[in-house]
Amino acid sequence: MAALIDYGMGNLGSVAKALEKVGFSVRRTSDPSDLERADAVVLPGVGAFGDAVRNLKELKLFDAIRREVLDRKKPFLGICLGLQLLFERSYEFGEHEGLGILEGEVLHFGDRVSKVPHMGWNEIHPKKDHPTLEGLKEGDYFYFVHSFFVSPKDPSVVLTETDYDGFFFTSGVAFENVVAFQFHPEKSQKKGLKVLENFKRFVENFRP
Repeated sequence: MAALIDYGMGNLGSVAKALEKVGFSVRRTSDPSDLERADAVVLPGVGAFGDAVRNLKELKLFDAIRREVLDRKKPFLGICLGLQLLFERSYEFGEHEGLGILEGEVLHFGDRVSKVPHMGWNEIHPKKDHPTLEGLKEGDYFYFVHSFFVSPKDPSVVLTETDYDGFFFTSGVAFENVVAFQFHPEKSQKKGLKVLENFKRFVENFRP
């Protein structure tokens, strides 16, 4: 069972349907105890970083996610804001503490690009092999909507990069039991479903 975390940040319906389509049994939940029973934890999300952290803490999910991911090494998938929340801090409307599962920060595109937000279809460029990218290739397109990007401290966690207006940013990360993407697999048609299908196999085969 995949625990799909419901913390009031975005419509989870399309994520749930996509996960179910590739064979997951999905439980949409705000209950930390469901994370303990799950085979995998999925954290999607759109919206402001600070609001997301506040909601996770109010629902007692913040520490529960850290416990399942860091201590119990449970497979984790982050989507969009769910990728950004993995890092130590964000500077979206002030400075906010993240989950700190990965070292690094979340920054605004600012004047690095000509137009914000980055919205629409764009390519991914894999930086290393990973089970979730099986069957995908250099230059495959996925759907993005975001104004902030992650800046990992450790370059070895970078799974994919994407070129937006001449600026290359991290669009996917992978480390041990953790994988997360800035793009939306659930909105990325066949390629997105392939990522989720691969994640399901990753969960089934993962050994801490």
